[in-house]
Amino acid sequence: MKYVIIGNSAAGIGAVQGIREADKDGQIVIISDEKYHTYSRPLISYLLKGRVTEESMIYRPLSFYEDNKVDTMLGIRAVSVDSASKNVLLEDGSKVSYDKLLIAAGSKPFVPPMEGLDNVKDKFSFMKLDDVKAIEKTVKQGSKVLIVGAGLIGLKAAEALEHYGAQMTVIDLADRILPSILDKEASDIMQAHIESKGVRFILGTSVKKFGENSAELNNGETVDFDFVILAVGVRPNTELAESAGGSVNRGIETDTRQAVKGVTDIYAAGDCTKSFDISAGTERILAILPNAFMQGNVAGRNMAGKESYYLNAIPMNAIGFFGLHIITAGSYDGEVYCEKDGSNYKKLFTKDNSLKGFILMGNKIERAGIYTSMIKEHIALDETDFEMLKKNPMLMAFSRARRNEKLAGGVGND
Repeated sequence: MKYVIIGNSAAGIGAVQGIREADKDGQIVIISDEKYHTYSRPLISYLLKGRVTEESMIYRPLSFYEDNKVDTMLGIRAVSVDSASKNVLLEDGSKVSYDKLLIAAGSKPFVPPMEGLDNVKDKFSFMKLDDVKAIEKTVKQGSKVLIVGAGLIGLKAAEALEHYGAQMTVIDLADRILPSILDKEASDIMQAHIESKGVRFILGTSVKKFGENSAELNNGETVDFDFVILAVGVRPNTELAESAGGSVNRGIETDTRQAVKGVTDIYAAGDCTKSFDISAGTERILAILPNAFMQGNVAGRNMAGKESYYLNAIPMNAIGFFGLHIITAGSYDGEVYCEKDGSNYKKLFTKDNSLKGFILMGNKIERAGIYTSMIKEHIALDETDFEMLKKNPMLMAFSRARRNEKLAGGVGND
């Protein structure tokens, strides 16, 4: 059996491990347009900040490929998939045959059309190791930086650039920062915290026109810069699945075995795919590392003939900005319980006798795993002392049977 994996990040690595659980000897080939050993993408901001080294970013030991009998084709891009002949076409014109294929191609930066952007010499994305290396060659102490996008990527870039004493302006068309994971109250708390570190926000507007070193905004303001970071958003890389005849609707559509709908012997995992979010009851892209790894692992097992399903996906984020940490999970729908004390914030969302989602910030993040477990396992609120859980999540709020189960298996574990 020959397994081909397109992508060398969390989903691809999860697939290797899943395959080797069931097939110790089948040929595995990893194809990646990046030339590097697998590394942890979320650490790129810490590399720019000087908190980690490139060597310490590796996602698996340097011996991982050899240990798992993986052939690597790094620094070369796959351009299409012929599902009839079971071949992957590479950018150099060569082909790689497969028996089972995993598409774990991730996502790419979304850059909307902006007048004059071509005139800007120094402009960067902030998603890959090469992005950081390019920024490191340009940034100087006190550089003026314009960051377009006040989401997760843009704000991690801002946090990293504080190391250089950069003068940072962040603009976003939305009326608040981190709109994908925070509600208005939590967003206001985080914005005030980041502003206290010297970052300036201009919200509710966008770039009307770029000059070589300035941006005219639609609100009439002009912002000067030495370089620009474009962090407006991302788009899933779905082209390979489309070329193979697979079903795509914003993301690659798969079943719970991670098999791509509409084709045979092709699987998909990671940021390029949609998952069934059990907290909201809808299909959506869940672009987070743990989800990517688990999807890849399930795909790998199924590719190797070991039946497996991914059934409890939810959106989750555990991240910090300038020392203020947040953990979020699930969907923000239902009745609300809220605590707020300075930069410490907790909001729980309950519906249909279940915890559906939460936002935790500051010192409220402790024992978040208990809340996550409640969402993933559909634990009925009337089987718990939820009044206790709201204020102080602890095992004593669960029934004896549930406590024994948790102590045996670990809170929040899949």
